[in-house]
Formats: sequence, C-alpha cells, structure tokens
Amino acid sequence: MTSSPTSAASRLRGLRPDWLGDPKVWRTEVLGGLVVALALIPEAISFSVIAGVDPAIGLFASFTMAVVISVVGGRRAMISAATGAVALVIGPLNREHGLGYLIAAVILAGVFQIVLGALGVARLMRFVPRSVMVGFVNALAVLIFMAQVPEMRDVPWPVYPLIIAGLVLLVLLPRITKVVPAPLVSIAVLTVITVAAGIAVPTVGDKGALPSSLPVPGLPDVPLTLGTLATVAPYAFAMALVGLMESLMTAKLVDDITDTHSDKTRESIGQGIANIVTGFFGGMGGCAMIGQTMINVKVSGARTRLSTFLAGAFLMVLCIVFGPVVSDIPMAALVAVMVMVSFATFDWHSVAPRTLRRMPAGEITVMVVTVACVVATHNLAVGVVVGSVTAMIVFARRVAHLAEVTSVVDPDGTTVVYRVTGELFFASSNDLVGRFDYAGDPDDVVIDLSSAHVWDASSVAALDAIETKYAQRGKTVRITGLNGPSARMHGSLSGELSGGH
Repeated sequence: MTSSPTSAASRLRGLRPDWLGDPKVWRTEVLGGLVVALALIPEAISFSVIAGVDPAIGLFASFTMAVVISVVGGRRAMISAATGAVALVIGPLNREHGLGYLIAAVILAGVFQIVLGALGVARLMRFVPRSVMVGFVNALAVLIFMAQVPEMRDVPWPVYPLIIAGLVLLVLLPRITKVVPAPLVSIAVLTVITVAAGIAVPTVGDKGALPSSLPVPGLPDVPLTLGTLATVAPYAFAMALVGLMESLMTAKLVDDITDTHSDKTRESIGQGIANIVTGFFGGMGGCAMIGQTMINVKVSGARTRLSTFLAGAFLMVLCIVFGPVVSDIPMAALVAVMVMVSFATFDWHSVAPRTLRRMPAGEITVMVVTVACVVATHNLAVGVVVGSVTAMIVFARRVAHLAEVTSVVDPDGTTVVYRVTGELFFASSNDLVGRFDYAGDPDDVVIDLSSAHVWDASSVAALDAIETKYAQRGKTVRITGLNGPSARMHGSLSGELSGGH
C-alpha cells in the first residue's frame, strides 16, 4: 500500500524545523543567538579564571557545549556552556594535578551523566517542590546581580552613566519595537559611544585574550592507570551531579516560561555527550547556563534549537573573525544586560506582602532556606538539595499531625475499639504508642486501621510495641481493617523487627 503524495508532503513538513519557513522566527533565533554569544564571552573568560585555566579553554567549552547540545539536548532554546558551578568543582583538580587531569575529568563526567540519564535520574525532578523552585529562581536572580557587582567597583566614573544608559535602552526600546532585541541594540550603541568618544572604561578585551583559531581534537595528557582514575573520578562524579542538577532545573524553568514540555532524560544524556565532545576538544566542560538561557528565552524570545546552535557558532566567529571589535565592547554594556536579566528573572510576586501573608510558614521557610544556601555557597545545586530536604522535613512534620486516634468502649465494658485515621510512617508512628490506655482498657482491644495506611517498618514496629504492652498486662489485641499494601507490609514485618529483645 502506497501513501499519497499529499500525506508524504505533510509528513516532510512535520519534520522541518520550526524556524525554516518563518522569516520572523528565523530573525528572532539569529539575533537571540548573537546576543547570547556576546554575553557568553566575558562569562566564559571569568569562569576560566575560576578554574585556573587559559581563557581559550572556557571559550572552547562554551562553543562545543552549545553546538552539541543544540543537536542532542532535550530542551529547545536552552543554552549550555562553561559555567561557574562546574569551574568551582573541577578548579581544585586543575590546580593540584594540571590541565590534563581536568580534561580527563570532563570526559569521565560526561560518561557518568550518560549513565545517570539512562538510569532515569531526570525523574527525580518531580520531587522538587514549587517552593524550592521559586527559591531557586530568586537565588539565581540574586547571583546574577551579585556577579555584576565586581564590575561596578573601583571603576572609572563613566561606567555608571553607561550602565544607566544601557538599562534605559533595555526598558524603553521593547516598548517602541521588538524587531531587534534590546540587548543587542544596547551593546552596539554603548560600544559606538565609548569607541567614538574615546572613553576609557573596562572592556571585554581586558578580561583576557580571545582565541585566534578553532579548537583541535585530542586526548588528555594523563597516564591511563587506576591511580589516574582514582584521582579523577570523585571530581568527575561531583561535576556530573552538579551539571545535571543545574541543567534539569533550568529545563524545568524554561518549560514553565514557554508552556512547553522537554525531554529531561534526553537532556541528561545530551549533557553527557556534550561534555565528552568538549573534553576531547580541550574544553573545561559545562552545563546549562541559566542567565544566558533567560537572555535567549525571556529577553530575546527564542524558542528553537537554532538559537542555541548559533550562540556557539557566533561565539567562535566573534572571537576569531571579529576579535578586535568584540574586545572593544565595554563591560558596562554587558553588566546592564545582566542586571536587567536578574530583575526579569526574580519572582517578585513571591515576596509581595499579600503573597507572604497567605503563604504557609513552612513554604516561606523552604524558599528562604533555598535562597540563603545558594547565595552563601554560590552553588545552585547545594541550595536545591538543602531546600528539598527542608521541604521534606516540613511536609513530614505537617503530615505527622494528621494521624488521629479515637476510642470507643462497648456498652458491656469488655471491648474497646481504637479507630486510627491518617498516614502512619516514621514521623507519625512515633507518637502512636503513647495514644493508648494500656492499664485502664478492658481485656479485649481492637485497633481499626480501615482509615489509615501503613507506609514503613517504623509503623509496623509501633504496632508491635502496642501489642507487646497490652500482652504484658494479659490483654489481647486484634488489628483490623488493613488495606492490601498495609496488610502485606504488616504481615511480612510484624514480629521481625524487635531483634530478639
């Protein structure tokens, strides 16, 4: 059976990228990629300094990460490049053992990420509560702003009016036209002003020399021994975890902003592939960049893989072909863009007095703890882990109080029925033992669990302890109403948890 030409043509159209047939989308993606590339250059150089490597190493990493993830990644329009979180993790390895070991760690981290992605680590994202997500976003905004503060200290006075002028352009231009991204116009205008007027202010070129050629593939210069693996593996695993966490959190954030779904498993494996390729090309590795992703998605309005690919491609073109011009871009122009990104990223509604009055205290605590940990450690992954653990504790405390015990004594006084309602787990079951009148109850005790659920061994142990206390007084206990899963757990564990004592 053959398909009609019409149906074949429709299938081909479905395979075409979103940007291919729409000039407006094409323009948005191209200009968005260019703005991100310009913003990536000083960031990549700064992260290279943190890792203790040559600026070219960070720029090469940003190029290969962006280009590769645009093809193999699971979240369209998300930017991956060299990041501060990764630099902080692998910087000590470079300082103690040299660049060869750092490159080997990047490659091994990529392997770890592929394995973790295949094992379904992305599914753990569903356990990150909304309050942690809000704290993550707000902490990100704070970090983006704090990263600009050094560029505003001990600088010539013209830097300040340039930053203000950049912010004015970024606010007013979108109200006039959105044909060209406001960040690109702001960077171009401020560069022309400083060059034409000969204003001496810090520039991109002051951050370090830009590369003059494309990266060349090669193998890391390390001995292939178990000793090398033992040295590299801890750093590689830490890098893999931090990179995946930041990338998956960023993907979830972009999902919310664009109202679209991303393939988190594909993104996890894609990050691993991108880091392996980056390592073989001599880069320092990386992960999703939240600040640059916000520029691409929220400010420029990009939505496809093209912008991600072009961000990496433009980065190398700008460095190799237009290096002298890019070097003249005033840092004040990029600071203005990133300050605007930080304000746009911050969830102002979450800290509005009206919201805070209505929000449960536990939710506010989780959000504040997440922000505080991220700002204190400059590590988004630490904040997410601590925030999630805090949320679990708050939830456990809240649910623990939902377990209720009520008792009814038969009219003849020979039997008492205890009705237990709620969720029985380690937090709630600890108080369960003290809710019974062991001395005053009649000889026949019934514990009705038809409105309860037994979740763990702690609950079974608590029920065993209750039976034991009644048995010591010569009284019998019958447990009734267990649902299927609770009955199976109680049947398999009851009497086996006392350890013979």
